[in-house]
Amino acid sequence: MSDKTMSADEVVGRLESGMTVGIGGWGARRKPMALVRALLRSGITDLTVVSYGGPDVGMLAAAGRIRKLVAAFATLDSIPLEPHYRSARESGALELMEIDEAMFMWGLHAAANRLPFIPVRAGLGSDVIQVNPGLRTVASPYEDASTGLQETFVAMPALRMDAALVHVNRADRFGNGQYLGPDPYFDDLFCEAADTAYVSCERIVDTAELTKEAAPQTLLIKRHSVTGVVEAPSGAHFTSCAPDYDRDEDFQRLYATTPWPEFTERFLHGGEKDYQSAVQTWHTGNEPDASATSATSDKERR
Repeated sequence: MSDKTMSADEVVGRLESGMTVGIGGWGARRKPMALVRALLRSGITDLTVVSYGGPDVGMLAAAGRIRKLVAAFATLDSIPLEPHYRSARESGALELMEIDEAMFMWGLHAAANRLPFIPVRAGLGSDVIQVNPGLRTVASPYEDASTGLQETFVAMPALRMDAALVHVNRADRFGNGQYLGPDPYFDDLFCEAADTAYVSCERIVDTAELTKEAAPQTLLIKRHSVTGVVEAPSGAHFTSCAPDYDRDEDFQRLYATTPWPEFTERFLHGGEKDYQSAVQTWHTGNEPDASATSATSDKERR
């Protein structure tokens, strides 16, 4: 077994413009934001991004790095629609393949199993075919036993990727990745569906430590599907990484309401340590919430 540890910048050094990159997590939950920030520091562009979208999509879209997005949604959870994604979409800055959440999952399954497509019922009876004219339907080669008819399915194409980026709670240096929160999302499928996969984690531990206080079923990602491992404490910030930390709602609101050039200058001008330091400085000197200030002023006037 080989040691697969590397830095976030080394991961990005293996990526190229024009690649198809999958990003794990879900909305504003356990996103590999340290790797996304490293990607933003690079000159890589013209990407096809495959993601259950959150601020990863928003930041890359705001920076003009996405040519095409494959997603079921782009949300910050407590803020329903990712604002930078919305701006990019409204301006026509990126091409979009918007599909049902289940279709997205089956596309990952198809790619992980090296199948060209998987027949699915998801999407039938909706406008998914109309908004994605490239999608095709396929008839079952078998007659239904009860009706004698051949059922029609959506032929969901494989979501094959050049590289996948995911974030987990713990990993060992060989590439075994562990989630400790309530939901595994589809990070394992992202890794298996990609030619290369890079896992960032809150902490790298010895292999034996992974199952010392957690069940073997939490070992979501297997080393055979992993190319590199990055230790990145708070690497999912400002998204959540339960149980290590919750979503930073105050900072998320700042992100959502600050013009992108200003946000970039304030928080993304340097490396990851600079980012974490800038966030800490902002929290330390954070002004009271505007609504709270307004309520206090109203009370004083009364």
